[in-house]
Amino acid sequence: MGTTKLTQALLKNTKNPELAWQLFKRIQSSQSNPSVLSSVPTIARILIRSKMLPEIDQLHRLLLSSQPQQNSLRSLVSLVNLLAKSGFFDKAFSQFQSIRTNFPQNPPSICLYNVLFGCCIKERRSDCVLWLYKDMIFAGVSPTTYTFNLLICGLCDLGHLEDARELFDKMPEKGCLPNEYSFGILVRGYCRFGLANKGVELLDEMKRSRILPNRVVYNTLISSFCKEGGTDDAEKLVERMREDGLFPDVVTFNARISALCKAGKVLEASRIFRDMQIDEVLGLPRPNVITYNLMLEGFCKQGMLVEAKNLVESMEKNGDLMNLESYNIWLLGLLRNGKLVEAQLVLKDMVNKGVEPNIYSYNIVMDGLCKNGMLSDARMVMGFIMRSGLSPDTVTYSTLLHGYCRKGKLSEANDILNEMMRNGCVPNTYTCNILLHSLWKEGKILEAEELLQKMNEKGYGVDTVTCNIVIAGLCKSGKLEKAMEIANEMWTHGSAALGNLGNSFIGLVDDVSCSMKCTPDLVTYSIIISALCKAGRIDEAKKKFKEMMGKNVQPDAAIFDTFIHIFCKEGKISSAFRVLKDMEKNGCNKSIQTYNSLILGLGSKNQIFEIYGLVDEMRERGITPNVCTYNNIIRSLCKNGKIPDTMSILDDMLQMGINPNISSFRMLIEAFCKACDFGVVKELFEIALSICGHKEALYSLMFNELFAGGQLSEAKMVFEAAIDRSFHLGNFLYKDLIEKLCKDGKLEEASGILHKLIVKGYSFDPASFMPVVDDLGKKGDKHEVDELAEKMLEMASDGRVENKISRKAKESIHRKETKYGGDDWQTIVHRDDGSGIALKSLKRVQKGWGQGSIPSLQPQKNEILDYW
Repeated sequence: MGTTKLTQALLKNTKNPELAWQLFKRIQSSQSNPSVLSSVPTIARILIRSKMLPEIDQLHRLLLSSQPQQNSLRSLVSLVNLLAKSGFFDKAFSQFQSIRTNFPQNPPSICLYNVLFGCCIKERRSDCVLWLYKDMIFAGVSPTTYTFNLLICGLCDLGHLEDARELFDKMPEKGCLPNEYSFGILVRGYCRFGLANKGVELLDEMKRSRILPNRVVYNTLISSFCKEGGTDDAEKLVERMREDGLFPDVVTFNARISALCKAGKVLEASRIFRDMQIDEVLGLPRPNVITYNLMLEGFCKQGMLVEAKNLVESMEKNGDLMNLESYNIWLLGLLRNGKLVEAQLVLKDMVNKGVEPNIYSYNIVMDGLCKNGMLSDARMVMGFIMRSGLSPDTVTYSTLLHGYCRKGKLSEANDILNEMMRNGCVPNTYTCNILLHSLWKEGKILEAEELLQKMNEKGYGVDTVTCNIVIAGLCKSGKLEKAMEIANEMWTHGSAALGNLGNSFIGLVDDVSCSMKCTPDLVTYSIIISALCKAGRIDEAKKKFKEMMGKNVQPDAAIFDTFIHIFCKEGKISSAFRVLKDMEKNGCNKSIQTYNSLILGLGSKNQIFEIYGLVDEMRERGITPNVCTYNNIIRSLCKNGKIPDTMSILDDMLQMGINPNISSFRMLIEAFCKACDFGVVKELFEIALSICGHKEALYSLMFNELFAGGQLSEAKMVFEAAIDRSFHLGNFLYKDLIEKLCKDGKLEEASGILHKLIVKGYSFDPASFMPVVDDLGKKGDKHEVDELAEKMLEMASDGRVENKISRKAKESIHRKETKYGGDDWQTIVHRDDGSGIALKSLKRVQKGWGQGSIPSLQPQKNEILDYW
């Protein structure tokens, strides 16, 4: 069979690669005609497209044994070239090394080296780059300017800017002069790492080399300066462009607008956008659809929905400007700002205007609804997707799955997972991680381990996020040692470290090369360090921090905040400020959490003046204090006896539009009650109700504090208001109030409270009757004593002994033990305190009912507990 016919036969069997491969092998072995090798590119493409890697290795071996060697070498080089360009870098590189071993005297062309260099850089394989460069020099192959450009680009991508510059400077020594692309690559590298000034210096070098900068170089520099806040420098570069005969185009202006919007400087961007629309005198380019979309995205991200809506309306008037991408940006902006109803209306409006939403549009709306717990609405959107002819993708199902998991509805989440797989939508690692996180969160450890097993069996990749979920779950469930063990082993075994959880999936990851990529990251260390700090193991947390730095994992502000918080909590302020100093050295800015921790720590040391200094510094840096900040200040002032100053803090909060919470009012009310300033307490209570609403916690707080302060009349009024609102009485010291009223001779008021509780249908502790029954008995009011005793016995026999006083409520006023004891009302009834009126009344009522129908006052058998 001739070569042409063989190629045609192979092409006919492209869809049957096994048959094509068998045909090629048969012809190759039966014919010694070297022209058969010209069919190698065809069979190579067929095998590569079908990912038949073992057969590709066989083809490589066949070519090595073919004669003459010169022809086989060309075919081998062709095979390596195809493999590299098709993304099979490891295979291409190993076969290239084989060629160099078997044909050391026949160096390949610089073109092949360039292809391999490009693949190395794309795969970030610096070790392979070094090997190739040494081999190229050893083979005597001269690099070209394109080669140097590739290498400079790779070094810049890795952040090795000094090495890139050194290589750039050595180009003339190797007989290669930098071209405009060489300069452009280096300029982009400098700009990427915030060194735009060095990029400007390169502009001068370009002119000295008589190479004119192009618009791409200028646009890169302009964009970089805008991102760094150097608006003036950007404007100078625009003028310099004009001097060089390059008029700024719409790309130039879009780069400026994009950079300003990303930096949050939307107003500056909008001024440029406005000039583009109206200033034709200066010859500015007119904005295009990209410009409009950039501005729309900028407005949405900053929450400037009025401006965004106006822009959308102007874009809709000009139909060419409002495309599918524009609508998606608008949808995302609405949902990020909580405008769910408006987003759903936009989705319908799109359909009415003939702009068919794509799956991304629907996924945006699904995400917003699920994050706000509107799962039934999200289900409706899923129906719209089906009816529109689109198929929900992995993101759609994962979003819905996440929504159910966030609500703790794991059964429904599992149903979504099953539905997803039935509809042929394959879950990915992200999907499984969502479910895994929820299982750990709910404490379902065995189910979580079973899911890991299934992830391995189904071939879903176990990534660093998966490992972090497991580590966080172990820390939460108190298995800190196991969590640290897994984190340590991730450095050597990757995700296979999860196999040491003690279950059956020891071989969790089969592909070692894949698992090795799964190494601890910043989140891993954050979880471990936070857990160690919470456990009080500060020294171990410090060691983990040093280990992290040694592994070249750069810390963020959150990790520093963890240490600052624990030191401040323990009163080690000097240690906290040393951490703060290191934090700033590492380029991490102080956050609201940092300031809140420092204020808490300074308050514990009575350093009020320093606290106010920190608050001033916060405002200077544009950080607005939150309710936690103010609560820490209030706590410090109360602790240090500066109670009157707290009212000015409260006024400051309200003026800043920061609503105090119940914790704020708790501290204030307790402090002013302790200072016996009950006029301010009443005022605070009214403010608290207006801001926080009529909450049980506020009423119980006010009642208990007033009662402890001896304000019985006011305490009674608050308690009766609480009864009217049907609040739970567990945190109210109502028994103490009844006893105190009786003791003060206000029997009628005490009896009135009991009757009000009975009328409102409360189930409360029958021991509350005792002081009233005793006093009524002493007065000889036999009829009312019998009624109350009967009601008390009825409540006890029905098991309605609820609303017990909580320990917190008792401790809040440090009350002394009364003659009625604690909460065991039966002990109270059987007491021997000299009067015995209640006991006599109860026995009389029991005897009067007769037939032995009255349940015994002995503790009843609990069938549920006995069953368990």
